[in-house]
Amino acid sequence: MKPRNHTQSSQFILLGLSDEPDMQRLLFWLFLSMYLITVLGNLLIILAFRSDSRLHTPMYFFLSNLSFVDICYTSTTIPKMLVNIQTQSKAITFEGCIAQMYFFVLCIGLDDLLLTVMAYDRFVAICHPLHYTIIMNPRICGLLVLASWSISVFHPLFQSLMLLRLSFCSNMEIPHFFCELNQVLRCSCSDTFLNDLVMYSMILFLGGGALAGILYSYSKIVACIRRISSAQGKHKAFSTCASHLSVVSLFYGTGFGVYFGPAFPYSSHSGAIASVMYTVATPMLNPFIYSLRNKDIKGALKRIFGVAAILQKLS
Repeated sequence: MKPRNHTQSSQFILLGLSDEPDMQRLLFWLFLSMYLITVLGNLLIILAFRSDSRLHTPMYFFLSNLSFVDICYTSTTIPKMLVNIQTQSKAITFEGCIAQMYFFVLCIGLDDLLLTVMAYDRFVAICHPLHYTIIMNPRICGLLVLASWSISVFHPLFQSLMLLRLSFCSNMEIPHFFCELNQVLRCSCSDTFLNDLVMYSMILFLGGGALAGILYSYSKIVACIRRISSAQGKHKAFSTCASHLSVVSLFYGTGFGVYFGPAFPYSSHSGAIASVMYTVATPMLNPFIYSLRNKDIKGALKRIFGVAAILQKLS
């Protein structure tokens, strides 16, 4: 295949999950519902944090940031997919593909780093409770979130700039419903060894480093919990990090399932279908995990809806 340089008219073709008209209609309403649930659920978490002063703690500060990132996470992929289904078009411009890939990788990195920061927060709360307010002061919390954003912003920027130096073949079909970095590289006719090296190095450095930080924090947490004498104290200590541990397991479990499971490599629709759990279901389920297992958030949401009901009656 003869390579050609990308121009302003260059387009990628997102093959999506199915070509059948009936299935596309079903996918449209399914993904629209999942997107609306994701946005609404995460907005409620943010609203609860902002409106209830009792939630103005480091744990809920990090959680509200995670909810904001999850909204952005799904907004980078699902709206474009819905538009393509509705307009019967599978095309996405080269510039649009690069932008989508950039923001998707940014949000993945932010999710990863914020989950690591939240693990550290739980480690300090359980293992150093007397010094918790001193260690996790507002300045430190702000710096941790700022550092997470800074790392996440520059990582995909470097990947995108390296992608711009490549030439692409005439066949620019992506067997996915969004521009996934590995699939975009497969469309190139240039030598992508350096791009692949950087991509996997970043995955190992950021993803592996973040996971190592989470595992280290929880190893210390487990050691501290084991030293607690009473069963009630152990249960109370574990319950403070149960929701976070559930979200971490869901995030990494679905991610490993997509990239290292039987659907790998990403050369067919099966890989795209498997990635739905990683890219869509996980951000949607996070608010339910935190709200259903957290009395503080449930209480804040009840007060919000209670005030709203009173205002509606008064009006």
